[in-house]
Amino acid sequence: MRAEKQFISKEYLERLNASPFFIVVDYTGLKVGPVTELRKRLSSAGAEIHVVKNSIFKIAAKEAGVSEIGTLVGQLAVVTGQKDVSSAAKVIKTFSSEFDKPKIKFGFLNNERLEAAVVNELADLPSLEVLRGKFLGVLQAPATKLAVLLNTPASQLARVLQARVEKEQGAGA
Repeated sequence: MRAEKQFISKEYLERLNASPFFIVVDYTGLKVGPVTELRKRLSSAGAEIHVVKNSIFKIAAKEAGVSEIGTLVGQLAVVTGQKDVSSAAKVIKTFSSEFDKPKIKFGFLNNERLEAAVVNELADLPSLEVLRGKFLGVLQAPATKLAVLLNTPASQLARVLQARVEKEQGAGA
């Protein structure tokens, strides 16, 4: 392999190793303006997109320990990121619905292949922060109910005593 191809392969390998996931998309027919917009949206989701040379990317993926990725055909780009895969998938799916491009081919999450349908399902999941919030709410609900239950007799007793005091003050007047 020529020196420049080795450099590109090394760059692809570094991106793959730095990211817990990658999504391969076909960007055929997507013009520069929309690609720039997609880059901005992915950046805000903690991800980035890079156009790849198919043969070199296949070599880099193999070196990264990714199981067989199959035949790569067409104008492909790879989305990688540091955050969760569902955020990046959501950006791609939303963008694709607006511009009819790019098309998700497949993805990998922790070296397990995800078909396009699975990546689209991940896009429909709430973000990791929302899921954490819901989980915390589920964990806190029993404690909140217990606190209310323990405070109920004391608050009822206080209301009864207050009513008695008001009744005696009203009768004594």
